[in-house]
Amino acid sequence: MRCLLLIAILGCSSGAKHDDVAPQVRDAPTASQATAMPKVYLSTPQGEIAVSVEVVATEATIERGLMFRQHVPPDQGMLFLMNQERPWSFWMRNTLIPLDMLFIAKNMTVAGIVENAEPKTETLREVKASSLYVLEVNGGYCAAHKVSAGATVRFEGVPPRS
Repeated sequence: MRCLLLIAILGCSSGAKHDDVAPQVRDAPTASQATAMPKVYLSTPQGEIAVSVEVVATEATIERGLMFRQHVPPDQGMLFLMNQERPWSFWMRNTLIPLDMLFIAKNMTVAGIVENAEPKTETLREVKASSLYVLEVNGGYCAAHKVSAGATVRFEGVPPRS
């Protein structure tokens, strides 16, 4: 019982992904919708790459994240606009696919990356560095595109945090 209580407290204190109620399964945006989506650009040794993103900024949408999704198209992801810059932790409960998590600092650099986070677990994922944004993409994306900590980041079409 204490272990479950500790997990619940940790999940609630992280401000990320702790909702257990399964919503209707949502599909990721279609290719035509992706062209109109906001973009996150990441610097790589081969040049800049773009990720089309869904942007989430409310507590409820941040908590839900990519849970229950069965697929995220290549070069798409979800950008979390956090309410303050600090070390953030995420877990993968009810997340069905492996994800790479890029923690982005206020100075628009990648503070750290969690690669291939295992789905359906409550293990906390974090990088021990402060971030203001978190970008989630398909597991293996960072390795495939050689995205690493320290990469510069820029946004296009991302609304300001309210």
